[in-house]
Amino acid sequence: MKLEPIPITLTRCAKTFRGTRVLEPLDLAIGAGETLVLLGPSGCGKTTTLRMIAGLETPDAGGRVAFGDEDVTALPIERRKVGMVFQNYALFPNLDVRGNIGYGLKIQRVPAADARARVDELLAMMRLEAHAAKPISQLSGGQRQRVALARALAPRPRVLLLDEPLTALDARLRDTLRSEMSTLLRELGVTTVYVTHDQAEAMELGDRIVVMSAGRIEQIGTPREIYFQPASRAVAQFVGTLNRIAGEWHGGMLRTSGGAVPASASQTSGAAELYFRPEDAALADPVGAQLRGVIEQATFLGERTRLTIGGAAPDALLVDVAGRVELARGTPVGISIAPEALIALA
Repeated sequence: MKLEPIPITLTRCAKTFRGTRVLEPLDLAIGAGETLVLLGPSGCGKTTTLRMIAGLETPDAGGRVAFGDEDVTALPIERRKVGMVFQNYALFPNLDVRGNIGYGLKIQRVPAADARARVDELLAMMRLEAHAAKPISQLSGGQRQRVALARALAPRPRVLLLDEPLTALDARLRDTLRSEMSTLLRELGVTTVYVTHDQAEAMELGDRIVVMSAGRIEQIGTPREIYFQPASRAVAQFVGTLNRIAGEWHGGMLRTSGGAVPASASQTSGAAELYFRPEDAALADPVGAQLRGVIEQATFLGERTRLTIGGAAPDALLVDVAGRVELARGTPVGISIAPEALIALA
């Protein structure tokens, strides 16, 4: 059930509420059929951006929203042909599953036979055939989520908008549905904008991720670009865990209290800071290691153990190792970091 994808363009879109600017002017181009994730903490402007795309908010004067070549800035939501899934799903408790999914088709006065065929198609796609006649109150959280998604897709929207649709679910179900949704969105091929504060959701679902902070775009990139090449400390610290090592540059080496790390040769003197991810370091023999410290804590996490290592840098370092490794507190260790894994941030 492929939907015809269209690109979306936001130009100089800002938003002010009661004299307070909550979204700075932003430019954003979303490709046809792309799943774009808006990622950031509460209050960063991601939901406001989504609501402007939907037509639930109007950008400040001078802002423009376009679907393909069509300027939709002044169009209300009911004329934009968007499908939307909210955090609380907003399902109708007085309708059964079939009635909820077909609601939009009824409003559009789609012929009954066509509407039934469309609802049957979506029931099969969402694996809800056995629940078609059930009231919403008898569904699990995951089933409600699929009903909400099916209802949004029923009128064949030009754009699919999802606002934190998995937040209300427990962690295990969230993981399962995240994977299912990733597969489904790629099968549909519809242009999708997905809002979340969850890094894992953003990484799995997004073709590209827009990291937002304080009403501004911090960085736009693929999941790998955002993770391995963060544009700022705000991005690096929000996406994943980050270690800081600080010291003095001497001929392409960053010398710290715990050792020396080979890094960029472009800077040869002065104070500096580098960063790395916990999984990008390995334990080594303290003799001759780049960095040396002692185990302060070892936290077993199943598939890995997270070590907290003191004395190697100004702050304690976190290093992830294979889950079967057992090290006692106070054990001296060396740390090895590949130069290409080091992140330099201004």
